[in-house]
Amino acid sequence: MAASELMTFVAGSKPVLLNVPHAGILLPDDIRNRLRSDALELKDTDWHMDQLAMPCAELGVGVVAARYSRYVIDLNRSAEDSPLYAGPTTGLISQIDFDGRPLYKDGQEPDAEDTQARIQRYWAPYHHALNAEIHRIKAQFGICVLIDLHSIRSEVPRLFDGVLPDLNLGTNSGTSTAARFEDCAETALRKTDYSFVKNGRFKGGHITRHYGNPDQNIHALQLEIAQSTYMQEQAPWALVRDKSDRLSATIKTFVSAVLKEAEQAV
Repeated sequence: MAASELMTFVAGSKPVLLNVPHAGILLPDDIRNRLRSDALELKDTDWHMDQLAMPCAELGVGVVAARYSRYVIDLNRSAEDSPLYAGPTTGLISQIDFDGRPLYKDGQEPDAEDTQARIQRYWAPYHHALNAEIHRIKAQFGICVLIDLHSIRSEVPRLFDGVLPDLNLGTNSGTSTAARFEDCAETALRKTDYSFVKNGRFKGGHITRHYGNPDQNIHALQLEIAQSTYMQEQAPWALVRDKSDRLSATIKTFVSAVLKEAEQAV
């Protein structure tokens, strides 16, 4: 499948790239027909994150956003489906949702052939395009800072205890980015009125860990946002406008701070 079908892409003119891999809601008919009716709510989607990220394009940064649901394939997992966390999680082509409930009708679960087909059709071209844009930016500026933007329900007992902090910065414990960008990001996020944690439950997924290579001047940070900060956490997953406007402005301010740091590093 062509990358243009898999993603919304706004090309940037600055050394920062914003990636939103889990906001997509498209389902091919052959997969939709195999999912359970409750799975069709797509409740594990990073709802509206693409919409909230798009104003950052006004800063000149590039924006990439996946169009297909993570229930088709999870772009933030490796093709080998290596575990990201020691505790409960979901996989490359998960058969359960975040709460541990089955996604597929009995007997309709994906097999190895289906998995490989989805990797070739969705995962590989997305990552090829993302990798190409990262290296285009690096070639032009000598540096690229990738910000991987996510959101999740604020309470998912299977994945974490209690209520998730509002803003969760992940740098794979400082290995996916140089300290100057981690410090810049942390400073910007701590200045907000939102609760904040760094490298807590969400340290960064495959995208952050794989693409972040400070020795090559490619830096990656993940920002995971509690959905209670901007939307209703149940179907129909609607935005709460005053909250979402505030959060979108916060994201833009955060990205602007990282961009300023990146331009000083050029």
